[in-house]
Amino acid sequence: MSLSEPSPPDPTIPRYSTLPLPPYRFVPGLNPHPRVDPEGHSWGLKPEALPPWRLDEWRRLEPWLYAVDLYNQAYWWESHEVLEALWHAAGRRGEAASFVHGILHVAVASLNRHRGKTPGARRQAEKALKRLASSVARGGRTMGLDVIPFAAEARDCFITGSRAQPPAIRLELSD
Repeated sequence: MSLSEPSPPDPTIPRYSTLPLPPYRFVPGLNPHPRVDPEGHSWGLKPEALPPWRLDEWRRLEPWLYAVDLYNQAYWWESHEVLEALWHAAGRRGEAASFVHGILHVAVASLNRHRGKTPGARRQAEKALKRLASSVARGGRTMGLDVIPFAAEARDCFITGSRAQPPAIRLELSD
């Protein structure tokens, strides 16, 4: 299999943060590892430990907004890194942590699928859907995302294969 850059993102998907995107999307086997390789886009940068946060703070939670931008622009590895920091800062347990961890697994599933690792993408999607289940059961939105259609689109993309592209994260910023 020949690895390639992910397809260009959908230009209709808005950006939610003002932080710049990295100079390239990391795809293992295609380009330098961002932190390990001296040519990597984040070489020498230490991952930032984030302070604790609450679900109701999501509109001002720049790492969340940036992780969404990274994910939507197919920077799946980079999005995963920011989401992992958010998961740790949320205490790795509870509603907020479970939700962010679910989105993290969708990012990993997206990267695996792009790399042709369909079984890995399916496993990650199954983990994602388990972690998103409480948000789905509650209905409505979590951190600006309408979780029910997002979870259905993730299932269609990674489990049933009836959707060609990973679902976009579209946030509703108003109440």
